[in-house]
Amino acid sequence: MRQRLAEMSNLRQRIIAAVLGVPIILLAIWYDDWSFALLFIVISALTQLEFYRLLGLDGNQPLTAYGTAVGCFICLLAYLIETDIIDFDNYFLICPAASMIFLIKLYKKKDMKPFSNIGFTFLGIIYVAVPFALLIVMALRGGTYHPTLVVGCLLLMWASDIGAYFAGTKFGRRKLFERVSPKKSWEGSVGGALASAGVALGLAIYAPVLQPWQWYSVGAIIVVTGTYGDLVESLFKRSIAIKDSGTSIPGHGGFLDRFDGLLLAAPFIITFLKLFA
Repeated sequence: MRQRLAEMSNLRQRIIAAVLGVPIILLAIWYDDWSFALLFIVISALTQLEFYRLLGLDGNQPLTAYGTAVGCFICLLAYLIETDIIDFDNYFLICPAASMIFLIKLYKKKDMKPFSNIGFTFLGIIYVAVPFALLIVMALRGGTYHPTLVVGCLLLMWASDIGAYFAGTKFGRRKLFERVSPKKSWEGSVGGALASAGVALGLAIYAPVLQPWQWYSVGAIIVVTGTYGDLVESLFKRSIAIKDSGTSIPGHGGFLDRFDGLLLAAPFIITFLKLFA
């Protein structure tokens, strides 16, 4: 199966991955709040494991298993607290859980750069797990589950990615950030922005969970921060001299490649919603 997929064009692989993956994601989001949380806890874990694996390719030794466990714990706490199953003060459990990273590394005799690897372990938690936890908080804001809000954000992100892909492939001439990502172009960014604007217009009409100006603002946040999130991940991959973060998702690379825009967008989206929605 993988061999047959590898022989297909990148576009065809992307389409197959979307046809298989998108319905699963949407079904989990719409089914219930617990299925939504479970989905993104699993995605967070797979993305974080991938991040640590890539660090290992460059000779680093982060605490892969424990760091990922802490990341999943943070996401789970976010769900349990935001659904009022446990009290808000339980967020403080993150402090001892994260502090254990120092103690574990203290007993790793073969680690020649323990503090660098402590930093990389924390980076995996902050860069990957925290944004997914914030996505869970965003979906459960006010103690009510808002699947339309999550789906809307994903649609805006997907529209931006698809618009940028096709516009960049067809019209791409002017490099956006050649030092980090030679293939990205200003034309692609404009195409992504226009596609996202079209989806924001549809959401403003058919998804009253936010006011129209709020949907347009969320769309703008996703276009800008999503682009920067992609560039940040490209910078990370260039620093360890690889092209894709993995091969888990045909046509897209790995989980880090697929969700890099969301990792940077989520903190900005939830901050905007907390302040203005």
